[in-house]
Amino acid sequence: MAIIILSALAITSGGLAIWFEKKGPRRLFCVFKPLTTALIILVAAIAAAPVPPAYKTFILAGLVFSLAGDVALLFPDKGFIAGLAAFLAAHIFYILAFKPAPGRPLSAGILIPFVLYGLLMFRTLAPSLGGLKFPVFIYTSAISVMAWLAASRFVYAGGMRPLLAFAGAVLFLISDSVLAYDRFARKIGPAQIIILGTYFPAQLLISLSI
Repeated sequence: MAIIILSALAITSGGLAIWFEKKGPRRLFCVFKPLTTALIILVAAIAAAPVPPAYKTFILAGLVFSLAGDVALLFPDKGFIAGLAAFLAAHIFYILAFKPAPGRPLSAGILIPFVLYGLLMFRTLAPSLGGLKFPVFIYTSAISVMAWLAASRFVYAGGMRPLLAFAGAVLFLISDSVLAYDRFARKIGPAQIIILGTYFPAQLLISLSI
């Protein structure tokens, strides 16, 4: 019951963050954006420890770094590099959570579409990246690997929780892609609605995968 209540609060808070980002005042957006992620962290924190328990630890670590990234990106110019670093760390922890157990196979066939997508996205952004080409390439690689491992985990393990993690990873990939395209390639009118409207569900689904 507590998880249901916290999830509902997170959804409500996320909706308010999107509303205030669009309509203002910005100070309320600056409250509700990190509050939403904090509520999602609580959802993960009270979940029963899975087998192996390290999965919960890695997901919580990823969410905490995501919260740090949320705060940094409230200052999109000065905080962008810090935000990028925080979310890179988050994806590394998600990779550690989603990686297969020893003896479990990894499918190159599942990897191919994520590699192609990552390369296409980087090629689209590269002309506008300047000195950020290398960090953005590393970040794009990390989130592509994260989504691939979540997909592989679902394909080989099945079940609701791996499905939630896979859905969350795909939504995270969409959110970050729109953010990067809007910042470096071409402005998208409803970009923030799409970014936040996929980002918050992504994090909630990943937290519910514990």
